[in-house]
This record gives sequence, C-alpha cells and structure tokens, in this order.
Amino acid sequence: MKTLKRILFMSAAVVLFSTVNSNAQIVVRARLYHRGPVVVRPARPSANHVWVESEWVPRGGTYVERPGYWAVAPRPRAAWVPGHWDRRHRGYAWVPGYWR
Repeated sequence: MKTLKRILFMSAAVVLFSTVNSNAQIVVRARLYHRGPVVVRPARPSANHVWVESEWVPRGGTYVERPGYWAVAPRPRAAWVPGHWDRRHRGYAWVPGYWR
C-alpha cells in the first residue's frame, strides 16, 4: 500500500511540475554595443579623396578615437581598408587600417 501511495504521489508531482514549467522562458541579458553619435561626412574635396573611417590611436596607455577624414589616396585605385579589433589571448588589440 505504501508503494502505491508513493508511486501515485511521485506521478502527481511529475505532472504538476511539468504543467508549472510548461510556460518557462529563457532570458538572456546582454549589453549592446553603442556606436556613439552618427557622424556626417563633410563634402568630398575632390575626386582623388577617399574617406578614411574613424580609427583608434594608442595614446598614454589607452586608445583614443580619431574621427574620420578625407585623404588623398597614395596611388591610383588604392582603397582604404578600415581598422578592426582583433581577439587576442588576453583580450582585444586594435589592428590599424591600411591602404590596399
């Protein structure tokens, strides 16, 4: 008799537990990256100028953002490849942009 009560109690607990958790949701919290203010490009000075995106420049043991600017390409049909953050062993390092 005790085993029958135990089986009924366990099955009732399983049914109740599955009913209660059927509406369970997974919540993921993340900090979204904020790009900062929108930068409006000034007018292009000439057809030879290429827009260089903002860059991070090392200064005083930290990185400082240098805003974008127009630059004359060093050679015809040169393209600016923007810099990017590269994941390293102990964090991230800034890889500066270059002319391709």
